[in-house]
Amino acid sequence: MPKAVVVRATGGPDALEFTDVEPKSPGAGELLVDVAAAGVNFIDCYHREGRYPLPLPFGLGLEGTGRVSAVGADVTGFAVGDRVAWSQALGSYAEQTVVAAKDAVPVPEGVDDDTAGALLLQGLTAHYLVTSTYPVQKDDTVLVHAAAGGVGLLLVQLAKARGARVIGTVSTEAKEALAREAGADEVIRYDLTDFAPEVRKLTDGVGVAAVYDGVGRTTFDGSLASLKPRGVLALFGASSGAVPPFDPMRLNQAGSVYLTRPSLGPHVATREELEWRAGELFAAVADGSLTVRIGGRYPLAEARRAHEDLEGRRTTGKLLLIP
Repeated sequence: MPKAVVVRATGGPDALEFTDVEPKSPGAGELLVDVAAAGVNFIDCYHREGRYPLPLPFGLGLEGTGRVSAVGADVTGFAVGDRVAWSQALGSYAEQTVVAAKDAVPVPEGVDDDTAGALLLQGLTAHYLVTSTYPVQKDDTVLVHAAAGGVGLLLVQLAKARGARVIGTVSTEAKEALAREAGADEVIRYDLTDFAPEVRKLTDGVGVAAVYDGVGRTTFDGSLASLKPRGVLALFGASSGAVPPFDPMRLNQAGSVYLTRPSLGPHVATREELEWRAGELFAAVADGSLTVRIGGRYPLAEARRAHEDLEGRRTTGKLLLIP
């Protein structure tokens, strides 16, 4: 029987159960895929904890890559043996999973399984943030939190490619080196200093056009304080915890700034948009202008350890589970 990681009761990493599951078969509009690599993301932790509730029990994981082993009815454009990747298929921490054909994208030649499995969820997130949430313009200055994380490293590279000056925040010397290697112009160690005053110094008191904040509770106040008038705070995650309720008048007081809480689903809601975003990402990987850092590869059976390392902030780049 195939194996998968299942959550029967929400909680900490020990809620992850590596177990036998019933073999799957694709329904209409679906693909059955032998998983080559599954991406580990903070949203998986939120699902595991119950912060984003799902009906129990459920298979964990949204992202991966693999080879099509069976094609359901009414599927066009895919065949058995095709390499595909996806970012929106619950149950991807598995040896075999079912993916809706509308959510799968072909993996081009020259992109290996690790890169394909690591790219889409975080890459699509970084792409919509810099192209749609706040479209970065040449000579903008933007702030990227957790700049050595999976999304952070991609954000730095994509913002630089659009002509921005990028300030990153990190928590260790090693992470600072990674952020600078990705192209960050300035890096602030928020374990050593209060980042908001440093941002003001680096921008001659003006502030930044946008803050891309996937950290949440511990950075939110400083993120608001780092914006220039009419700047945009894109709060796309909460790795440090949820932001408490706050008075919207604070947006006025900060200079008529904007706060948005975007997520991936609405930004890949149509096939055309998914193909556009994924196509640009794969093309950038293929031409060498975008590098995907694999920070750790874990056997599928060690999903608990991967979650512990991710939540313990012991990682950089992207973590993968390998069936």
